[in-house]
Amino acid sequence: MNTAAPRADLEQRLRRFETQDSARACMNRYMVLCDALDAHTPLDELAGLFTRDAVWEGKGARYAKSFGGYRGREAIAAMFAGYMKTPAHFALNVHFLTSELIEVRDDAVIGSWVMLQTSTFASGASHLNAARLTVRFAEEDGHWRMAHFQTENLFGRPVQAWNSDAELPVPSSADA
Repeated sequence: MNTAAPRADLEQRLRRFETQDSARACMNRYMVLCDALDAHTPLDELAGLFTRDAVWEGKGARYAKSFGGYRGREAIAAMFAGYMKTPAHFALNVHFLTSELIEVRDDAVIGSWVMLQTSTFASGASHLNAARLTVRFAEEDGHWRMAHFQTENLFGRPVQAWNSDAELPVPSSADA
């Protein structure tokens, strides 16, 4: 019995993995740029992660009110440009993604993540947010880009400062 997959099947599976990897790389680059969002962020590169007619939107009562929605690469770029000032809006901003699922379908590539965002603002206030991200990707000009980005708040709260000079609680050699 021949158990080897036909070449066409293997090529299709390889394309699926490559597509997933491209979507993952696009999302990773987006988060890296958002983590360092300031006057020096390459806005053209950030905007170029979206298709020309992309949609970026906050979902749910809290994020729809706070963020609203933007249609088109230029509108999305203008939204991000509002964060690119001196002093920077964020003194510290780190995004953590988990629970990744990237589905390659016949008609779409859909990614979903749970995101935790730790932020300290220029004002010194700090905030913790969790959101569910749902992103549809599309191939445009030979690159996988975000075509529809949705962020929906799961929870958010102010917190104390993230970083401290306090000594780390590690076992000492006397405890051994």
